[in-house]
Amino acid sequence: MKRGYRDLLAEAEAEVMTLAIEEALGLHGEEGVLFVDLRDPREIAREGRIPGAFSCPRGMLEFWIDPESPYAKPQFSKPRRFVFYCASGWRSALAAKTAQDMGLENVAHIRGGLTAWRKAGGPVETVEKKP
Repeated sequence: MKRGYRDLLAEAEAEVMTLAIEEALGLHGEEGVLFVDLRDPREIAREGRIPGAFSCPRGMLEFWIDPESPYAKPQFSKPRRFVFYCASGWRSALAAKTAQDMGLENVAHIRGGLTAWRKAGGPVETVEKKP
């Protein structure tokens, strides 16, 4: 294998803004900031999410960001600050790099993800499972 996941993570961390949990907590609820939850719906139903976060499963990110995609989401077309997170910060680092590479501006991710958020006492809302 030429490049493993550790190499990809190191590259992403070197190129995107990584927020310490204190910085992320300070941004929560600010106007013009969108928290983007990259976990799959089962994880969100099981563990909750950061209140107000937009759910974007990692597998759909590129399709939802690209305005020319039939799956484009308006949440990514507005100028704002995007704070990506996942469970531990790995998927969010890779997703933030992808989003930045695609031209999305003002992108960051949370070091340690939802795990660090919870540990720091950040608010978490429960989400009902869809039938």
